This record gives sequence, structure tokens and C-alpha cells, in this order.
Amino acid sequence: RPGRAPMPGRVFFGCGCLPSKRAMLTVCGKSHPWSFSTWATPENAEGFRDCRSPHPAAADCSHSHLTGRFTFAPPERRDEHPLMACPPITIARWLARSVDSLQFSSPTAVVYNPLIYAHRPHEAYLSRYASQDVDTLLVGMNPGPWGMAQTGVPFGEVGLVRDFLGIEEAVDQPPVLHPKRPIEGFACGRSEVSGRRLWGWARDRFKSAAAFREQFFVHNYCPLVFMEDSGRNRTPDKLPAAEQTDLFAACDEALRRLVAWCQPQRVVGVGKFAANRAAAALRDSSLPIGSILHPSPASPAANRGWQQQAEKQLTALGIQLPK
Repeated sequence: RPGRAPMPGRVFFGCGCLPSKRAMLTVCGKSHPWSFSTWATPENAEGFRDCRSPHPAAADCSHSHLTGRFTFAPPERRDEHPLMACPPITIARWLARSVDSLQFSSPTAVVYNPLIYAHRPHEAYLSRYASQDVDTLLVGMNPGPWGMAQTGVPFGEVGLVRDFLGIEEAVDQPPVLHPKRPIEGFACGRSEVSGRRLWGWARDRFKSAAAFREQFFVHNYCPLVFMEDSGRNRTPDKLPAAEQTDLFAACDEALRRLVAWCQPQRVVGVGKFAANRAAAALRDSSLPIGSILHPSPASPAANRGWQQQAEKQLTALGIQLPK
């Protein structure tokens, strides 16, 4: 970017809104359109998998012909650019970078991004369980400190991710740790109640993860974990409107991309927040959107037989469950 020192060998994906200065950038023998600052979309990142680093949200290359910081532009402006069915891993990597640069003010003290430090189990989950033409896309709010924050899997209670989903991968450390919310990955001894209820229901009702995959896929709308100084969890709906704007814009776009790839028959929010965000993100779609009770132990209703209530709500939405 003008006025900034170059960073040899590293290319980041980001978004901008200045008039584009277009050219063709050759990366490892492949030509791609780029601009100093323009619209970046997940499909632009797709072509750079051949020269990525262990960091999943950036494309790195040791080749000397790469210098500077760029954002990549599609052939047309973003608002004229049709939705493309990007693979879920591409979407996750784009979303990881998009939200990782956002800033949050007090009382938010520490933010975790498990799409980056827990990218191995997250991408294993996407590879095994994201499927096209799925009946129902279940959308949660954001990771819990003892679930997805540890395992990289939505509602990812450690034992069920390992034993039911069959996923156990190395988890790195976030750049800033909250002393009351350590990241221990699959060695974590704490159990997240919401995840235990949701994936426990999937196990009990469907008997196998493969059978559950035929009908459902679970996605979290927002990938970030917000914590206050005390360690108290801070949910996205509690953020100031100014902080929600850019965060929700990225999360909305990722959800639209995932829907374009999965082609579900319906989207169901796990809790009202997720249902409302799905309705906002997909407002130009005719896709049916419903909601079920969130399994959080903070909900008195969920503590009175969440599984039975959730199944009743799913049935009312026209979803047939196995006997």
C-alpha cells in the first residue's frame, strides 16, 4: 500500500473500499487480478492454496517476486459480483482473516479466534461433515470457552468431538491468553453443557455421526470468543453497535457463502440471536428460516428437558427425525 513498507513474501486477504488499481499478480505461475484496495471475496483466496503457510488465513510464499500487502479483486465490483459456491474451508479461512483484524473495546478484554489457532480440528470437521444438499443448516451464536474455543468445532464439547465425531487434532495457542480461560485443546477437562446437550442429542437420536451428517450441518455464525477481565463470557449481541457492524458484515457474508455451497432446504438458528442474524443475512433468499431453543444452561427453559423441546420445535418446522 502507498506509504507503507513492503513485507516480502507475504500476501494477506482483506477488504477495502478505495477505487481499485488493477493489475495481474503472478503467484507460483498462476495469474490473479489484484488491487491496492478493493473488494476481497473468498473465491479470490481459493487460488492461493498452493502457496499457503501454516497460517490458514494468509497465503505465504518465499518467492522473491511477492512483496507488499495486497487485497485481491474479482473482475467486477463486489456488489455486482454473484455469490459463488466457495468450499467451506475457503470460507472459514477468509472469515478467520476478516474478523481477526477487528478491534473491540472495554469491557471486552480478550478475544479468541479458534478459526486460526484451532484450524486443524476445525478444517477436519469441515472436511468430514460439511455436505452439499443437506436438509438443515443449524446455526449457533459463537464459540463457548470450553467448547469450540478448545476444539475448533461448533458446540464442540471435547469428549463428543473426540468420541462421536472422531476428531482429535493439535490446537495451538492464541496470541493473547486470558488467565482464567486457558486453551488446553483436547486435554481440556472441562465440559461445555451446550455442546454436551446438542452433540449428545445427535449421538442419541442418529446413533452415528455419518447419519447425522446426512441431515444436518452445524455452523457458528460468529467465530470469535469475547471475554471480560473477570473471564465472563461476552456474547456478540452485547457488543456496541459500532463494533457489531464490521463483525456482522463478515459473518453475514460467510453465512451466505456457506448457504450457497451447502444448498440446504432450510436454516435453523439455535437460539433467537442466530435465527435473527440468519434472517438478516439471507433476507434476499426465499430459504425458510426457523429457530429452536438454545441449549445453554443459562436458559431456565433449556434446563427443563432441552432435547424434548428442541425435537418438538424441529418437527414443527417440518423436519423428520429418525425414530
